Amino acid sequence: SGGNGGRGRTISATPRQLESLIRLSESLARMRFSRVVTRTDVREAVRLMKVATQAAATDPRTGRIDMDMITTGRSTLERELEENLGASLKELLIERRGNRMSVSEIRRTMEELLNIQVQQEDLTEVLRMFEADGLVQYSERSQTVFVRAGVVG
Repeated sequence: SGGNGGRGRTISATPRQLESLIRLSESLARMRFSRVVTRTDVREAVRLMKVATQAAATDPRTGRIDMDMITTGRSTLERELEENLGASLKELLIERRGNRMSVSEIRRTMEELLNIQVQQEDLTEVLRMFEADGLVQYSERSQTVFVRAGVVG
């Protein structure tokens, strides 16, 4: 509630959101061939922004609103799954130091360990991170991973 005796609500918005509302309101007026923006145009612009924000913030897996979808482009669930995949994969790699493994073997093992279907893109992303950290040598062409001997927990 704002400071006007409870008659209205205070809504915070970024300058970018306000500019978008202005542009939407102006566009709605132009669609009516008017040079004047009315309250109706502004209300419709606000409604459109709410719908768009809600759609952008809805996790398609759960159907729930997740603000991480707006701030990071990924849902909390996706981020947690990736973190869990990364931690479990690191444990597997520690056990297999100095060995070469196929990506399909890693994927199968991770699916059995985590009891979930591991998406190829998710696994590839984690393997690329591990390669950047010097933990593995990842060959996309041959779909193999060499686990460096120095991998530690």
